[in-house]
Amino acid sequence: MPNPLPLVIVDAANVVGSVPDGWWRDRRGAAERLRDSLVPYASDGLPGTPGPVDLVLVVEGRARDVAPVPGVRVAAAPGSGDDLIAELAAGAAAETAPRPCVVVTADRELRRRVEAHGARCTGPRTVRPGA
Repeated sequence: MPNPLPLVIVDAANVVGSVPDGWWRDRRGAAERLRDSLVPYASDGLPGTPGPVDLVLVVEGRARDVAPVPGVRVAAAPGSGDDLIAELAAGAAAETAPRPCVVVTADRELRRRVEAHGARCTGPRTVRPGA
């Protein structure tokens, strides 16, 4: 049975990298802090996408071992995080009853790729004030 909730995909590397707070010293820790800060969005939603939502944090590289928490699924990209995000957006569009999909990233090329599948994009400030 398809998931009826809107899908919100967060590009962890892009959102974490949007604030120069030393994240590069502990990529996994930075991704875990982002994951934890996303929990309220699972129930509350984002501007233009009321909650609850199916929230997925896409991680890659050294952050690949980040575990999920209630409200935030974590998808570890075996290679490029952008490729997995595009695949997830395409999957949401291809469901029997396509569901809304929002991708949180500032990456222009990734935005182009997911918008081709009907996803709406929003920037890191949506989930990380000060970004």
